[in-house]
Amino acid sequence: MTFPNVYNPKRRGSRPKYGNKKVTIQGIKFDSKWEGERYLYLKSLERAGTIRDLELQVRFNLMVNDQKICAYIADFCYEREDKDGVWHYIVDDAKGVETPEFKLKKKLMKACLGIDILLSKKTS
Repeated sequence: MTFPNVYNPKRRGSRPKYGNKKVTIQGIKFDSKWEGERYLYLKSLERAGTIRDLELQVRFNLMVNDQKICAYIADFCYEREDKDGVWHYIVDDAKGVETPEFKLKKKLMKACLGIDILLSKKTS
């Protein structure tokens, strides 16, 4: 009797739960191919001057009543200029699948810090 490959995060060599493949681009490790592609796109926008101050893996501590609830780690943070020449701080997350945990943290980011997360989803 054979058993199908079942996801087990504790087992080495286990396939990723959502089918993502880790990649290394320009010496930087990314959790998925899509996140790496998004990084290259944002780097090209930064070189063109459309965005500035691109940061990777920025941690936000989500606090309620001075109690840390959890931390959210954004894939990318940068500033983008609007039509009026005003720069806005953007928190960007590259997602293939929106998990329940991400949906909760997205709501906490808005409620605790007043920050909306720009979700860049991969289109098939």
